[in-house]
Amino acid sequence: MQLFYNQHISEDTKQFTFDKDESRHIVRVLRKKEGDILYITNGNHYLFTVEIVIASDKKCIVTIIKKEEKKSLRNYYLHVAIAPTKNNDRLEWFLEKATEIGIDEITPIICENSERKVVKTERLAKIIQAAMKQSLQYKLPKLNEPVKFSEFIQQKFSSQLFIAHCEDDAKKNTLKGGIDLASSYTILIGPEGDFSTDEIKKSLSQKFTPITLGNTRLRTETAGLTAVQQISFLHQ
Repeated sequence: MQLFYNQHISEDTKQFTFDKDESRHIVRVLRKKEGDILYITNGNHYLFTVEIVIASDKKCIVTIIKKEEKKSLRNYYLHVAIAPTKNNDRLEWFLEKATEIGIDEITPIICENSERKVVKTERLAKIIQAAMKQSLQYKLPKLNEPVKFSEFIQQKFSSQLFIAHCEDDAKKNTLKGGIDLASSYTILIGPEGDFSTDEIKKSLSQKFTPITLGNTRLRTETAGLTAVQQISFLHQ
């Protein structure tokens, strides 16, 4: 099944028109015609089965013939706040793979040691959308705008809080050893140069639990994906 995405489709939508780019892709590339069936999600747990009524490469129009609410296959909510990598491709790789495995929210955090201070979320959002469609999921992860680390940790959280850092700390535990299986988690992943000592202290004062993700030093994007995988494994 090939899945399309459009956030504007609601439970009450009867007919829908794809934009010019999507229409061209459907009609010219996929060679779809009137009467063919497509599948669309609005990224909010709904799958819509639609029939093409006008197969124009400028304005492809479909009629919704079936809608299904798709409950999440996961019983937890995972928010990863991750420092943007110097090489943007690595952040995009993390977003793609994390979406495929299962993540609910991502926040780029700008840290003292961050080599990349500017993040353009428009392209990142497209990466997430493509990964959602490819993995046949019906809930689009939320991508927040970049925020400074000091501002991020001042929020009021209702989840279990973790920070993965590289400083030697006898109190650090693994996720498996330090977690209480819950319904919501927030995990901080630092930049290539790690969180600063001051940032670690501030996170601990805000009740973040320090964790290790393994015995080796991981790249930022690898650490982020390892955290996503470990949470997923713990809930299987």
